[in-house]
Amino acid sequence: MASDNQKACEEVFVCTRCGDCCKGYGGTYLSTADIDAIARYVGVSVHRLLAHYTRKSGGRHLIVQGDDGYCIFWDKVCTIHPVKPKMCRQWPFINSILVDVDNWRAMAVSCPGMNADAPDQTIITCVKRALMQ
Repeated sequence: MASDNQKACEEVFVCTRCGDCCKGYGGTYLSTADIDAIARYVGVSVHRLLAHYTRKSGGRHLIVQGDDGYCIFWDKVCTIHPVKPKMCRQWPFINSILVDVDNWRAMAVSCPGMNADAPDQTIITCVKRALMQ
């Protein structure tokens, strides 16, 4: 049986798999673990993945975006979903929400799965919970 917090968090965000978060927004940073997992999953060497599927920004690797602005691994669905980067798995539960809860509402404008009307404390609780996982 789900806890009250879990139920509240399910009411704050339910992914609609629309792909809007896979487009633009500055890119998806990759950790070393993300790089290794994606390379294995798509069947290329880490060197090839870094050379052909990423670009550097601020010394960190980002997934390249296609001409349409979407992540190159988006094709109406996430083609690397089982190994998608941590940054993607956490979305929209990100640290910037803890800095200013109004960031949630700004993000909700472009994400149909986010409940912009949720109470501030519920949003904060759900973000903290998700970031601890």
